[in-house]
Amino acid sequence: MKKLTLIRHAKSSWSDYGLRDHDRPLADRGLRDAPFMAQLMASRGWLPDALVSSTALRARTTAEFFAAALGWQPAVVQLDKRIYEASVPTLLDFIAHLPDQWNHIALFGHNPTFTQVANLFYQKKYIDNLPTCGIVELVAEDAGQWSQFTPDTARVTAVHYPKQYAH
Repeated sequence: MKKLTLIRHAKSSWSDYGLRDHDRPLADRGLRDAPFMAQLMASRGWLPDALVSSTALRARTTAEFFAAALGWQPAVVQLDKRIYEASVPTLLDFIAHLPDQWNHIALFGHNPTFTQVANLFYQKKYIDNLPTCGIVELVAEDAGQWSQFTPDTARVTAVHYPKQYAH
C-alpha cells in the first residue's frame, strides 16, 4: 500500500511586493493555521515516512510545522525544486519516481497543481480549490511501488482544511 498526503502551503504574506514569489513568508493566518493543522494530523496518528517540500519559503515553513508536530527536527524536511511551479504531468512523474522504500509520503506545495492532481484521484467528487493549508490524503491499497500510484489505482480518502475546524 502507498499513501500520499498533499499539503498546500499555509497562507502566505503579500506585505512585501519586492520579494520574489519564491521568498514569500507565511502571513499571520498561515502562522496560525499551519501548526493547528499539523497538530490535528499528528493527533490522528498521521505518520508519514518522509516530508518532501517545494523549495519556496512558504511551503518549507509549512512543512517544518508538520515536522515539529511529529517531534521531528526541521532538517528532516527534504526540499525539491521540482515541486515549485510543477505542472500536473511533472508532479505525477515526480510521484511515480518517489523511493519505493517509503510507503507514506507528505508533499508540500502549491496550487493550482495540487488541486488539479487531487481531482484526478477524486472519485465522483470535485475540489474547486484546495484552500491554503488544505490537506488531501490519497491511498493506493494494492500499490507496492510509486510507479503504480495512478488515478486508476489510488483514491482520495480524506480532505481537511482549516475552516472545517474551529480554532
